[in-house]
Amino acid sequence: MANDLLTRPLMVRSVSILGASIGFWLPLSVVPLLAKDGRAAGLATVALLLATVTGELLTPNLAARLGYRWSLGLGLTLLGAPAALLIVNADPVTIVTVSVVRGIGFAICVVAGGALTAEMIPAGRRGEGLALIGMVSGVSGLVALPAGVWAADRWGCPAVFAATTVLTLAALASVPALPSTTSARASAGRIRLHPALRRPAAVFAFATAAVGVLVTFLPLAVAGSPAWVASAALLAQPSAATGFRWIAGRLGDRTGAQRLLVPGVALAAAGMAALAWTGIPAAVIGGALVFGAGFGLLQNATLALMYDRAPAGAALSVSAIWNIAYDLGMAAGALLAGFAIGWLGYPLTFVLTAAAMLPALVLCTTRRAPAAEKRLVPHRLTDHGLRSKSVS
Repeated sequence: MANDLLTRPLMVRSVSILGASIGFWLPLSVVPLLAKDGRAAGLATVALLLATVTGELLTPNLAARLGYRWSLGLGLTLLGAPAALLIVNADPVTIVTVSVVRGIGFAICVVAGGALTAEMIPAGRRGEGLALIGMVSGVSGLVALPAGVWAADRWGCPAVFAATTVLTLAALASVPALPSTTSARASAGRIRLHPALRRPAAVFAFATAAVGVLVTFLPLAVAGSPAWVASAALLAQPSAATGFRWIAGRLGDRTGAQRLLVPGVALAAAGMAALAWTGIPAAVIGGALVFGAGFGLLQNATLALMYDRAPAGAALSVSAIWNIAYDLGMAAGALLAGFAIGWLGYPLTFVLTAAAMLPALVLCTTRRAPAAEKRLVPHRLTDHGLRSKSVS
C-alpha cells in the first residue's frame, strides 16, 4: 500500500541507522578516557564537531555524484573502520585524526541517509515516519552512550573500539538491499537555503543552542548535589525528547507540524528556566524532563516542516541544513554560555538561555508555500525500488 509506514525498505534502512547511531555514541565518552590528558580530550571533541559540520556541508555534492547508497556505505566505513586504530595506538595525533575521519563519516550517514529516509516515507505519514526513525536512532544512542563507558570500565577501552568497528561495519550488509533511487543525483549538488526552510531551521537552532548549554554545564552547575542528580537529569532530557518526537509525529500528521512549534519552544524555555534552581533536585530533573519534551516536539516538527516545504529535489539540502543547525547551534550555545557563566553564574545563565529562546516564537508563524509550487514528496515504493511522484 502506498501509505504503509513499516515497509521492508524502511526496516532495512533501520539497520544502517542503528549502525551509525551505535558507531557514533558507543565510543563518544570513551575517547576522552583514552586521551587521559584534558587538552587532548577537548581537542578530539572539537575536531569531531568541526569535521561533522564540514562533512554535512560537503555531503550533498558527494551524494549528487555517488547516489544515496554508495554515500551511505562510505559514511559507515569512515565512521567504523578508523576506530580500530585506537585499539593499537592512543597517541594524541591518532586520536584527533580518527575523530576527524569519524566525524566526516557520521555527517555523510546523517545527511545522505536522512534524505533517503525522507523519500521512503509516505507524504501523509511523514511526521510519524520521521518520529519512528528518530526513536530507532534515539533509543540506540541512549543505550550506547552509557554502555560504552560501562564496557570500557569492565573490559577496557580497546574492547569498545573493537565493538564499534564490528557493529558499524556490519550495517554495511544492509546497504545493497536499500531501494535504488536516482533522486540524489538528480538534485543539485550544493546546499540551497530555500526561503521556506529558513524559519524552521532557525527555530531549531534556538533549541539546539539551549541543548548545548544544558549538556555542557548542567553537571557542573549541580556539582554540590548528589551525583545521581546530574545523571538523572541527563537521562531525563533525551528520554523525554525521544518520546515526544513520537507524539509530535502522530499529532503533526493530523493537525499540522507548524502548530507544534509554539508549544515546543514554550516547553523548552520553561524547562531551561527551571534548571536555575540548581540546589533542588526535583527542579533540575523536572526541568530537564520538560525541556526534553519541548525539544522532542521541535526536533520532529521542524524537520517535517522543512521536508514538506522544500522544493522538489531538495531532500539533501533539508537534511544537511537541519543537521548543521543541530551541531552549530549546540556549539554556539555552549560557547556563549561559557563566557556568561564567568560573570553571571549558572542559575542566571540558565534563565537568560530560556529568555533567549523566546524570540523564536516570532519565527513560528512560517508562511505557507504557494499552492502551485512543486514540493518535495517521498517516492512510492515498488518491488523494483523507488518511483518518483510529485504533486503540485
